[in-house]
Amino acid sequence: MTAPDVRRTIEAVWRIESPRLIAGLARMVRDVGVAEDLAQDALVAALERWPEVGIPDSPGAWLMATAKHRAIDTLRRTARLDRTHEVLDADAEERIEAPSVDIDAALDDHIGDDLLRLIFTACHPVLSSDARVALTLRLLGGLTTDEIARAFLTSEATIAQRIVRAKRALREARVSFEVPRGDEMAMRLSSVLEVIYLIFNEGYSATMGDDWMRPALCEDALRVGRVLAELLPSEPEVHGLVALMEIQASRAAARVGPIGEPILLLDQDRGRWDQMLIRRGLTALARASALDRPRGPYVLQAEIAACHARAGTPGETDWPRIVALYDVLAEVTPNPVVELNRAVAVGMAFGPATGLELVEALSTEPSLANYHRLPSVRGDLLAKLGRHEEAQQEFLRAASLTRNARERTLLLDRARTVRD
Repeated sequence: MTAPDVRRTIEAVWRIESPRLIAGLARMVRDVGVAEDLAQDALVAALERWPEVGIPDSPGAWLMATAKHRAIDTLRRTARLDRTHEVLDADAEERIEAPSVDIDAALDDHIGDDLLRLIFTACHPVLSSDARVALTLRLLGGLTTDEIARAFLTSEATIAQRIVRAKRALREARVSFEVPRGDEMAMRLSSVLEVIYLIFNEGYSATMGDDWMRPALCEDALRVGRVLAELLPSEPEVHGLVALMEIQASRAAARVGPIGEPILLLDQDRGRWDQMLIRRGLTALARASALDRPRGPYVLQAEIAACHARAGTPGETDWPRIVALYDVLAEVTPNPVVELNRAVAVGMAFGPATGLELVEALSTEPSLANYHRLPSVRGDLLAKLGRHEEAQQEFLRAASLTRNARERTLLLDRARTVRD
């Protein structure tokens, strides 16, 4: 194996193993920042050693053993005298140095709990939304600072600063490396799901830049969501979020044209939808429904996505069913964006004039003042009603508000063609 091949293998192993590695180390040292530093040290060791001696049979176990040795050295160097760390040190040393211990088995004893703790720590509400996203992608997505910066079109220095501040905030707030219980669990789970879906949405419809989609972000969000679903099998909203992401991700190939141009839902070639992802999404939705609990926002959105997935053609879409689901969603999560999406569904189910009435009622909503989809939806409904000049102005306004170059081009094209 050539040196470049070894490096690519190491990078692939790191992307897969780093969440497990950091989670296991964080259980030992009780500090996410220190755990990541130790994991990075192990990665550097692999980059130095593996090109010379080859890839070990169990690369994850090799990385963990190396990192644990360094963790023990760190604990000794800092001379932590409290009993907790003495126990951790002795326990870790015994598991590493005893020749009869299977390192992989030792890790597997804790890995589920460790990953769950890491997810809840990275998404702790003490952090800002931006910090939670950056830390989650770094610790659970295995992304480098540069990769996160490129994904969100910001500087590497900005992302690095967010991550450093996030680790410091967790340390200063003395956030426990543990899974919350009771009411705190519900509050923290909501934060976790919000972060995962925010990452997915940024990949599915990029806020800014030259690309309509960033599939790698969708993949990272899906990976974390799937892990969370296996760790929390009795939480319907977790399965609902996974179902929603699977079904939406199934459309990825059909959402862009040959040169990367956006293709809207009703214009997509449904033969290009990924049927495996749709099946996975419907299975996850069935798992959520089987738990027989009140439907939350992610389960409801997944049911809406399922209506589209089950329709072989746009004309077969059950729009009245989608409107009914949005009615419930609006009660569960009162939100102007939900109301705007409901207006779209109403326009499809009961005619553009009815949908336009609902959109007009949202025109004075402060939170939507600079939201490009409001004039975009209004323009679409006006065009269907034959009010082309007004529709053109709405598309132009929407184009001026969006920060995504592909979407701006789409809206400008619609403005040009609406009067033809």
